[in-house]
Amino acid sequence: MVMNIRERLSVIEQIVNASVDTRGAVHILEFMGASAFPTEILEEIRLYSEYLPKAQELTFTREQRYLHFLWDALDKLPISVAVNFAIPFRRIIAKRLFKKCGKNFIAEENVRFNFGQNLELGNDVFMNRGVYLDAKGGIILGDFVALAEGVEIYTHTHSESEHSKRSYSRVVIKDFAKIYAHAMILPGVTVGEQAVVAAKSLVSKNVEPNMVVAGIPAKVIRERKTNGRMKGELDHIWFYDSAFQKE
Repeated sequence: MVMNIRERLSVIEQIVNASVDTRGAVHILEFMGASAFPTEILEEIRLYSEYLPKAQELTFTREQRYLHFLWDALDKLPISVAVNFAIPFRRIIAKRLFKKCGKNFIAEENVRFNFGQNLELGNDVFMNRGVYLDAKGGIILGDFVALAEGVEIYTHTHSESEHSKRSYSRVVIKDFAKIYAHAMILPGVTVGEQAVVAAKSLVSKNVEPNMVVAGIPAKVIRERKTNGRMKGELDHIWFYDSAFQKE
């Protein structure tokens, strides 16, 4: 039976909401255009993250494994270029996989994370292409947070004297903050409400609310120019005519 994009997404959402087992994962792959994926291979797959030490604590259920796999598989398929499929698809997966995912979540191509079950997102969060989230220590993104192209967030580090010794620290990006292209956020950092991190900055310390930081390491350069606007008045609308933000 021929199905349009909306119909395919509707069936995928039904499967995901019912809890994805092997058969469900195979059906979703078919709706994505990856037909005839071997069931026996799907049952054997293990994720990169499952070989990390943190996986002993943040264990993967079979469903979580399949959801991670489907998220990454999308960007290997031609249908990933169809934004009206890809963005809603990622949203469907995120609502089931992430620890928390608010409404109107938007993720562009090649957004990667190692432990989706350790991500907490508010409403209207936007991630542009190539974002990387090291969620081992936990990441919290507030309402209307924007991560531009190539942003990297890290929540763990290694001992210099013994690589196998690791420490983990949560990163928090608060409401209406914006992290611009190719900036890097290091473990334990909190970026305050309405703060802005300039492109290619390296943030190793907390950023106060409504401040703009830039540089390596990032330092405060001025206050954000809000013209007296606060929160919703800042119009964190990511696409023309609020596309994908009308839930």
